[in-house]
Order: sequence, then C-alpha cells, then structure tokens
Amino acid sequence: MSEKTAALAVSGLSVTFSTDAGAVNAVRDVSYEVFPGEVLAIVGESGSGKSVSSRTAIGLLPHSASVRGLVTIGDRPVTSMTERQLTALRGGDVSMVFQEPARALDPLFTVGFQICEALRAHSGMRRKAAKAKAIELLRTVGLPDPEHRVDYYPHQLSGGQKQRVMIAIAISCEPKVIIADEPTTALDVTVQAEILELLRDLRDRLGSAIVLITHNMGVVADLADRVVVMRAGEVVEQAPVHELFASPKADYTRALLAAVPHLGAATAQRPAIDRTVEPVLDVKDLVVTFPGPFGRPAFRAVDGVSLQIRPGETLGLVGESGSGKSTIGRCVAALQRPSEGHVLIRGQDIAELSQRKLRPIRRRFGFVFQDPAGSLNPRLTVGECVAEPLVVHGIGDKASIRERVRHMLDDVQLAAGSENRYPHELSGGQRQRASLARALVLDPDLLVADEPTSALDVSVQAAVLELFAELQRGCGWACLFISHDLAVVDQLADRIMVLREGSCVEEGDNEQILRNPQHEYTRRLVAAVPVPDPVEQRRRRAEIAGTMTEEPHDS
Repeated sequence: MSEKTAALAVSGLSVTFSTDAGAVNAVRDVSYEVFPGEVLAIVGESGSGKSVSSRTAIGLLPHSASVRGLVTIGDRPVTSMTERQLTALRGGDVSMVFQEPARALDPLFTVGFQICEALRAHSGMRRKAAKAKAIELLRTVGLPDPEHRVDYYPHQLSGGQKQRVMIAIAISCEPKVIIADEPTTALDVTVQAEILELLRDLRDRLGSAIVLITHNMGVVADLADRVVVMRAGEVVEQAPVHELFASPKADYTRALLAAVPHLGAATAQRPAIDRTVEPVLDVKDLVVTFPGPFGRPAFRAVDGVSLQIRPGETLGLVGESGSGKSTIGRCVAALQRPSEGHVLIRGQDIAELSQRKLRPIRRRFGFVFQDPAGSLNPRLTVGECVAEPLVVHGIGDKASIRERVRHMLDDVQLAAGSENRYPHELSGGQRQRASLARALVLDPDLLVADEPTSALDVSVQAAVLELFAELQRGCGWACLFISHDLAVVDQLADRIMVLREGSCVEEGDNEQILRNPQHEYTRRLVAAVPVPDPVEQRRRRAEIAGTMTEEPHDS
C-alpha cells in the first residue's frame, strides 16, 4: 500500500471558522490517506470535523474558513487551486454525495436536468445521450420508474429518493475519488444494501477511492477497508476495519462501538400499555392521493391505513422510501389533508378542522422532521427556534422561556452557547438535536418523529433514544416513530407496522415482526440490516444478495 500514490492525501490539515461567537477550531492537525481501490471510513460524533476535513478536498469550504496544511488529489494540491481549477476538478476527478440532499439539489430544475448538467459539463455528451444515461443512472441507484421520474422536481421525491439522485449525480462521470458524506442516511435498508454494493462495484471496477463519512457502524463493517476515528477535530485512532472492531485502542472508539444499536439486542423492559384506555391517536382507513404530473394518473401514496397509539406507547412505522411513512406522519400532524379517512387526536377529527381551529390543538403534538435544515428558520438563532412554539402559544414570560430552552438543549446534548448560534453554523446532527428540542419543548401528548435519529452519530443517538424513553415514561405521551433503522425501532417501539407502496403488509409486536416475520417483504427488510461486525456482515452479504435476486421487488 505504501508504494502506491494516494488518490487523496490529507496532511497536517487545520481548519478554523470565523463566526459571530468567535473562532471555531473545527479541524486540528488531521492527516490520512486513501488509495485507489480502497474505502476509508471516517467516523465520530457530529461536529468532530469529519465532513469539514473531506470538504476541503473538493474546495467547498465557506469564505469564513481559514485552512492550513496540505490536501492533494493524486499529485495536485487542492488547497492552492484557483476556483476555475476546482470547478474542473469537481465531478470529473472527485465528487461528493452530500448529507442533506434537499439542500444540495436545485428545486427549480428536474432531477434529470441536474444529472445531465453534470454529464455534459465533464463528458461533453449531447442532450439526448445525456438523458438516456441519466435514466440508466437512476435505475442503477434503485429509483422506481426512472423513465418518468427523470422529469420530476426534487420536491416530488421522498427524502430517500432525493438521496439516490444525489448518488447518481456523484457517480455519473465515474470519478477517481468519491467522498460520500452519510450516503445511506435517508435510505431504507434494502436500498442501502444496493447502494453499498454499487459503491463496492465502483471501487472494484474503476479503482475509485472512496471516503465514507458515516455514523452507521454497520455500513462501516460492510464496506470499509480502513477506519479513521475523529473526536473534537482530531484523529484519535486509525486502523484496518477488522482490527478496529476486534480490538479498539482508544477509549472513545470503545465507547462509540458500545453505543451501536444491534437488531435483537434491546433488553430494556418497556412498561405495559393499557389497551382499555382511549387512544391518543386513532387513524381510520387513511387514503392520500396526489395528482399525477402532466395529465398522468393520480398517485395513491397511502391506501387504507388504520392505526392506533395509546398514552405511553410507541408505534414504529417502517418501510422503504416512498412507502407512505412520512405522508402518514404529515397527516397526523395536520400538515397534509387526507383524501379519505379520519385522523382523530383524543377523539377529535383534525382532518376536518380549519387552520384557525387547529391552532390550539397543535400544541398537543410535536413533530421532528426528517430534514432538520428545512425545519429550522435560518434567520433565527437556535435558542429562538426552540423557543418559537412557546412564544406562538403564549406560554411563559421571557425568563421562564429562556430557562426552558436551556433545559431542552441540555437534554439533547447541545453544547453550552449553542442557543446563540444560527442553524447553518451547526453540523447536520447538531441541527437534528435542536429540531428534537423544539418538538419536545411543549411537553406534547403526541410526538410524530420522522427519522429523528437519522443524522445523529451512534453515541448521541443512544443518548437521544434514552431521552425519548425517559421523557415518555415521565410524561406518558404517545409516539409515532417513523424510521428505516430497524435496530433503533426495535429499541424504542412497542409495536411495529410495516408499509409497502402505501399499504400495511404486517403489524405486530417487536418479537413477531423482527424475529419471526410472516411476510416475505418484512423478511427481506430484516435480512438487509447491516451488522456492526465485519466478519459477520461479510458472511451475510451473499445471503442478502441471494434474497434480493430471488425477490427483487415482490411481496
């Protein structure tokens, strides 16, 4: 390995940001290399400098950043390139899959146009050939009906589908270095397995070097050759993947691995739910239909789903991207009107209420959105974002609101002083913690949590899940927990409902759904969950591939 020239080399890198609250040392004296045909995983807590160190390699740091050290792609120094040279470098030699696809995709253009733009800029393809290639790429990353969805705008796709589009753009010109910043965060486990196989194929077929930034240790075990562990802007450990999992040297690495949720490892006894009590949430025969674009048939996103959640109970809603999970959550939170059916909160049908009558009821439920960047007002500080529900509903004076905000930020483990920063000054995981604090600040009767831990590293995820359980035990609110992470759902939920193409295919307790699934689709979901053990995960890979080959998209 040492005789090869590194595809990407980072040497003595330090990055400091100038903010309104003072200088922030995001990265301090970081060095690592990734070679052709190798996958290097960079792991660590949110704000540890994982993304910042890798964004330096593609010249995507803001003007407020001050950089010292050297970053090279092949033998070319990136840190001394002009903007014109960086533009030529991006896409062709190095590309990036961003953590938040909703922010990275342009809402004014179709996803097909954005893929074609990358192809034509770096390969000189004609328009017709570029569109055919774009459809092929969308099919490769598992987007359903790519011939039609190539003409969709980003807002017409689910979070996971937008992430697939981002990956298609990143791999469109077959770059020498792919920087994948949480590439599977928004993806369900079956598509995650397909994407990991796709990245593995690019590495083997093209010799691409891959820098994988992730908090999912199952993904690390499945794909990585070597691992760099970062904390507070510094590298605390580097090792081959098998060595790191088998015998981690640093205390922090051991704590990180101990916090990883394992499917089937949930041991905490959840309190029994009284089934005689009236449900907080009662959804009856819910149907949501969206009009088809350009005269095409209407799309039924939710098809006759019914569910109930009682005080203190958590229902886990799982399924592939586009299965209707988030649409149901939006109907429950009165952010989407159903086409048919009823949504009852404490016996009151909110589907029929006007916005004026909904306002006093809204304080009874909170919502944690999948995309924290879109849910926090960029013009307000984090403290003001968290306080906003209290201010809107006229709860408390300035002093009590300020104290309540500080308490909530402490509960979700945001550092002191975070209340004075703006959302764009936080990492993705930190923004999600602020979004969680905002949802819980009113002590709701019902919490709708749409992928609430998808952007969190495993150590903070463990703390947040414990916070969820603790608050629920103390306050007794009901929770609709929407997630593609079955290990997290297993840890938190009392019951699980499995959705596919808008319909419920199976429902039951955790033991039934995750340990003894009856439906073939559920069995495929469970089989595709990556295990945080390189030896075990690589043994399972062939079994997963065989399952998907036999039943690619059938129930």
